[in-house]
Amino acid sequence: MISKFKGTGTAIVTPFRKEGNIDFKSFEGLVEYQIKNGINYIVFMGTTGESVTLNRDERAAVINMAVEIVDGRVPVVIGIGGNNTQEIVNSIKETDFNGIDAILSVSPYYNKPQQKGIFRHYKTIAGVSPVPVIIYNVPSRTGSNITAETTLQLAHEVPNIMAVKEASRDLCQCARIIRDKPENFLVISGDDVTALSFMALGGDGIISVISNALPAEFSALVKHCLSNEFEKARQISFRLMDIIEGIYADGSPSGVKALLEMKGLCNNVVRLPLVKINTALQNQLAQMLQALENSPILK
Repeated sequence: MISKFKGTGTAIVTPFRKEGNIDFKSFEGLVEYQIKNGINYIVFMGTTGESVTLNRDERAAVINMAVEIVDGRVPVVIGIGGNNTQEIVNSIKETDFNGIDAILSVSPYYNKPQQKGIFRHYKTIAGVSPVPVIIYNVPSRTGSNITAETTLQLAHEVPNIMAVKEASRDLCQCARIIRDKPENFLVISGDDVTALSFMALGGDGIISVISNALPAEFSALVKHCLSNEFEKARQISFRLMDIIEGIYADGSPSGVKALLEMKGLCNNVVRLPLVKINTALQNQLAQMLQALENSPILK
């Protein structure tokens, strides 16, 4: 099972029409674009998918269509998380997991629980989930950190927890987890910016945002890392560095949706409280994208 989640996963956006409703035609095209360009698996209904702005019927429709489009060609991960443990348990019990390979569950936000609370939260979720669970540590969004010690305790003591998506940008913390984890536990980066450094420590891959727009290029970087070809990976990383930083400079997924519109893959539309990136940044991203297209990374 865990070998399917080594490499690059895309935290896919949810395309919207200009009127604000879900654009399922663009959604299908974007999923096909990911698979065609070598992505190893796709994460639906995560932060990048603006899941918190979708109602229950919309989320169900996206997941059902995702399973139908993917049709077993790559693993499917869905986001089921929040800061109410019992509500997550209820959501898991109500979900049809046919065609779904794992769930990604963000650490409780706003509550700022103790580490004991975080441990019990994930143990409870894993106990009812019929598919493996990926922990998601993203302190910049949740307001609290899952320590290396808590992650390792979950990895060693809860069999249904198979991985952590680490987006703390704390490479020392990541190194401790990689060093002391059990063999059947994956450590996955959740940060495009530090992906190369993370992989050099022995990470198993990344769940990426930039891969929405540049799946072939970014998955090539990760594949080189997994093959210990770090000089090749470094060359790709340096070429992508500015555009990666750019898509986060004025909010995510606003930045990557701007790129996706430039590539003709979906509209640059986000739901409130998100708004489009500023015009100056959009112009910079357009110039960066044109430079990549005029001098491709992959020949």
